[in-house]
Amino acid sequence: MDRKARPGVVRSVIGGLWRAIDRFRQISLNILFIAVVVFLVAGWLAARPTPLPSDVALLIAPSGQLVEQRTVRSAMSVLQGGDGIRQILLRDVVDSIRAAATDPRIKALVIETDGLAGTGLPKLQEIAAAVAEFRKTGKKVYAHGKNFNQVQYHLAAQGDEVFVSPDGYVFLSGFGRFPTYYKGLFEQVGVKMQIFRVGTYKSFVEPYTRSDMSPEDREATRDYLDAAWKAYQADIVAVRPKAAAHLARYVGDTAALLAESGGDAARMALGAGLVDGLKTADEWREHLKAQLGAGEQGKGYKHVDMGTYISRMREETTAPADKIGVVVAQGAIVDGEQPSGVVGGDTVAGLIRQAREDKSIKAVVLRVDSPGGSATASEVIRRELELTRQAGKPVVVSMGSVAASGGYWISMAADEVWAGRSTLTGSIGIFAMLPDLSGPLNKLGLAVDGVGTTPLSGGLDPRRPLDPQVAGVLQQSIEFGYKRFLELVGKSRKMDVAAVDQVAQGRVWLGSQAKEKGLVDKIGGLDEAIQAAASRAHIKEYEVSYVEKPLSPRDQLLSKLLDNGEDAEGARARVSLVDSTLARLRSELEGLALWNDPGHMYLHCQCEAP
Repeated sequence: MDRKARPGVVRSVIGGLWRAIDRFRQISLNILFIAVVVFLVAGWLAARPTPLPSDVALLIAPSGQLVEQRTVRSAMSVLQGGDGIRQILLRDVVDSIRAAATDPRIKALVIETDGLAGTGLPKLQEIAAAVAEFRKTGKKVYAHGKNFNQVQYHLAAQGDEVFVSPDGYVFLSGFGRFPTYYKGLFEQVGVKMQIFRVGTYKSFVEPYTRSDMSPEDREATRDYLDAAWKAYQADIVAVRPKAAAHLARYVGDTAALLAESGGDAARMALGAGLVDGLKTADEWREHLKAQLGAGEQGKGYKHVDMGTYISRMREETTAPADKIGVVVAQGAIVDGEQPSGVVGGDTVAGLIRQAREDKSIKAVVLRVDSPGGSATASEVIRRELELTRQAGKPVVVSMGSVAASGGYWISMAADEVWAGRSTLTGSIGIFAMLPDLSGPLNKLGLAVDGVGTTPLSGGLDPRRPLDPQVAGVLQQSIEFGYKRFLELVGKSRKMDVAAVDQVAQGRVWLGSQAKEKGLVDKIGGLDEAIQAAASRAHIKEYEVSYVEKPLSPRDQLLSKLLDNGEDAEGARARVSLVDSTLARLRSELEGLALWNDPGHMYLHCQCEAP
C-alpha cells in the first residue's frame, strides 16, 4: 500500500508546487500590469499642462545666443563637451513677452541677463519693441545683472528699474570690425589667391589678398558702424532719458570718468544714469519678493520662467485653420542639402515648396539671417519663392541681423521686403576666388604635369597655375552675374538699373539706409512682416507655422545632450582671450570649406551684424 501511494503523493506535491508557481506567476504579472498602468497614468498626469499660477512675474533669463534657428551640432561636439554656448530662439523670447502683455495672470516682467552670450542689434531691437508694448499696459519691468556687456545692457535697459551688482560694471565699447588678413601667411607658404570680382566695395576677398583694410572697405564699414552705434545710443536714451547727458562721456572718456569714481565701475554706471541702483544677488531676490510677493513656501518670488510660460501659452491657444508659413534661412548659403544653421539651397527650396503645396498655408514669410554664399544655391531659393508667388500665395521677406549679398538676392522674389532698422543688407556684388597651390607643392618637391583635350581641361585644378583662357571665362561670367544681379534688383524694386548700380558695387547698408535708397519696402520686425503677409492673403485669424526640416532621432539626441551642457556664463569664464582668438581664426578658415558652388561664383558679404 505504501509503495503504491508514493506516486500519488509525489504527483500531489509536484502539482501543488506547480499551482503555487502558476499562482505566483499570475500575481507577478498582475502586479507588473498594475505597475505599468500606474506608470502610464502617472506619466499622463505629469504630461498634462498644470495651470499657470496667477499674479506672477514672467522671468526672461536667456542663457546662450539668440538665434533664428537652432544649429544641429556634430557628435564630436558632444565628445568634446560641446562648445558651451546654448541657443535660444528669438521668437520664443518675443512671443512670450507679447503674450504676457495681455495675460491677466502676468503682472510684471523680470529680466536677468547674466547668461546672454551675444546677438545682433536687430534682434535686441525686436525684443525691445516687445518690451515697450508690455510696458504700455502699465505692468512694470525689472532688470538685473552681475555685469552688463553691450549686448546685455541693451536688453536690461528696457526695464523700469535696472540694477547691477556693487562689484559689477556696464561696459559699452561701441561697434568695430577687425578682419584677419592672410596675405602675408599665403605669401610665406607660396599660395596665390586668384580673384575675380565686380563691385568697388565687395570686400569679402580682401582678407586673402591684402594685409590691411582697403580705403573703400574702410569708408563703407565706418559708415554703417557709425549709423549702428548712433542707433544703439538712441535706443538707450529713449528708455533711459537721464543717461542722455552722460552717455557721450561715458563711452568717450571712460578712463577719466572711472578715476572720478575712485575706480568703482558700478558707481560710475550709477552716476551716469545707466542703472538705478546697486544690488547683490540676494538683495535683488529680496527686492523682487517685496515687489511681487513670496513664492511657494516663502522661497524666492512669485514667477514663471519663459520656457514653461511659452509652452503653456501655445498649448492653450486654439489654432485657426489658416496658417502663415515661416521658412528660416539662417547661415551661409551653400549648394545642396544642408542641416539647420546652414542655408542649403535644395533644403530651403524644398521647405518653400512644402509651404506652397500646403493648402492651409495662405502666405509665406521668409526670415533671412544670412550674409550670402553660393550664387547657384541663392538662385535655387529665389526661383522657388518666385514660383510660390506665381501660384497665388503672397511672399514677404523679413530680414534679421544680416540679409546681404546672397541673402539680398533671395529676398528679391518677395512681394514685400521688411528689414530691421539696424539690419545689414545690400552688398550687391559678386566674386570668384580660386587658390593656386602650385607654389607650396613645388616647395615640397611635388610636380603636376599631363595633357588635356582642350585648353580648359584641368583649368580649375588648384595644383596648377590658372590658365589665361579659364581666367577670361571666369571674369566674363562674374561680370555677367553682376549685370544679372542689377537687373534682378531693378525689376523687383522697380528701379532703373543705373540707379541700382549707384547703391550696389558690393556696398553694405543698414536697414534704415536701405529703406531710404529703395532697397527695402518697410522697417519692422518679423511680427510686422507676418501681419503684412496675412493682410496680403486677406486673412485675419491665423496660426504662425514654422516650416522646418524635422530632426532625425540622432540630431534630437545630440540637441538634448548639448542643451544639458554648461551654460553660456560658465563657458565665458573658462574661455581665455587666446582661446577665443584661435577659435575665431579657425572659424574663418573653416568657413572656406562651405564653398561648394559648382560655378565657383559667390554672393557673400564680409560683414557681421553690429
